Amino acid sequence: MKRYFAFFVLLSVFFACNSYKDLPSLEFTNDWKVQRVPASQQLTGGDPVAGLEYMTTGDYIGSGVPLAAFKRLPKVKDTILNRSGVNATFPIGIMAFDHANGTKVFSGNCLTCHGGYIEGQYIEGLGGLEQDFSKDRSFLFKLLDAKVKMKFKEGSKEREAFEIFSSINKRAMNYIVTPFKGVNPAFRLEETYVMRRNPVDLTLKEEDNYELDKHTLASDVPPWWHIKKKNGLYYNGMGRGDFTKLLMQASTQGIKDSTEARAIQKRFVDVFAYISSIEPPAYPKNINYDLAAIGRPLFEKKCSGCHGTYGAEETYPNKVVSLDVVKTDPYYARNFSTKKHLADWYNESWYGFSSPVSEVIPLDGYIAPPLDGIWATAPFFHNASVPTLEGVLNSTIRPTYWERTDQYNYQKLGWKYKQKEKAMSKKVYNTTIPGYSNKGHYFGDAFSQEERLAVIEYLKTL
Repeated sequence: MKRYFAFFVLLSVFFACNSYKDLPSLEFTNDWKVQRVPASQQLTGGDPVAGLEYMTTGDYIGSGVPLAAFKRLPKVKDTILNRSGVNATFPIGIMAFDHANGTKVFSGNCLTCHGGYIEGQYIEGLGGLEQDFSKDRSFLFKLLDAKVKMKFKEGSKEREAFEIFSSINKRAMNYIVTPFKGVNPAFRLEETYVMRRNPVDLTLKEEDNYELDKHTLASDVPPWWHIKKKNGLYYNGMGRGDFTKLLMQASTQGIKDSTEARAIQKRFVDVFAYISSIEPPAYPKNINYDLAAIGRPLFEKKCSGCHGTYGAEETYPNKVVSLDVVKTDPYYARNFSTKKHLADWYNESWYGFSSPVSEVIPLDGYIAPPLDGIWATAPFFHNASVPTLEGVLNSTIRPTYWERTDQYNYQKLGWKYKQKEKAMSKKVYNTTIPGYSNKGHYFGDAFSQEERLAVIEYLKTL
């Protein structure tokens, strides 16, 4: 068991809410129904092969855990990426790289959260929700911190290579514990990573830039193959401008300053090229094309105005739909539109003022996503509250409490689940908690059951 301590603790860095009670009520009334996100010029011409290699072996985290802190590390052969060297024996979501001072360190990489499986089959670019952020593992990280400090002298290269990574993640662990398994606190991590970073040069400082509330808001992890169609990133479309900067936010957990950030941004032109090259997976089972042909005009009449059209001439409108219209849980959108500390920090920071420019523009709504490969992307809604696509199109069958199984439902398009009477454990999704409601998006309720099945059959073809 000791051999696996290093990886277990490292993954814990990404998994750590706090109370979700006594939250203020949120009232909203928008004077708009739909807003289109305009396109921004992107940096193209990157090398997708180089991008994948950098994403899974590169130095974009900046610092990490010294390999020398452990006499032996577990060997888990990488059979998916087939990396070489020490990375050949690391899980796909872990990577080793050289710190700026030459020390070999390891950390998580983008595939910790952006590599997904369905019934054991790895799907490139699928958001993964296998990690369990519901457990507070801050104590394990403190043990890791103590181990490094006991093994290496103050002023050593190993301590230097670990210092920023350690100081930032020790704080993050106190803010990212989710109320149950199956959601990802990506933005809470981002909020903690930059809480003590000087926006101008990204160096660390002593005092906080802002105060965080106690509620850990988490979400689903969207598939990467949608990015090529989007003008605005994130579920509310607030990520605007240059995508290379928006995609490299994990770097703020370990980089030293904006000089290191600039070098990373240049390499993320390749990473963006790789992500943009990912295609949605084809539905792997038989499709009733006669039924799908019935479903297509129903979809195009009722759904395509927001989600786009598919086939020989595809369209995607990049529409942010008002909370008043979509009526899904408002907390994600309102977290950024009313508490603008992260948006303000980002827009005033190196990310916002240096070229290529990116910015964060929160709105009280959610961007209707493309639906390519939708069969594989369960659970649904921005907060992962609905286990099947059938439930998305029929609000009356959505479970209030449910526990995901490891089996996929290829007919209803989603995860098979066990419906519960109450939330007895952190394995059970609880839709009564603010931020995790399964309400809203009632547009499919107008279909008859026969029409709904036809639309689902058509969606299998996308």
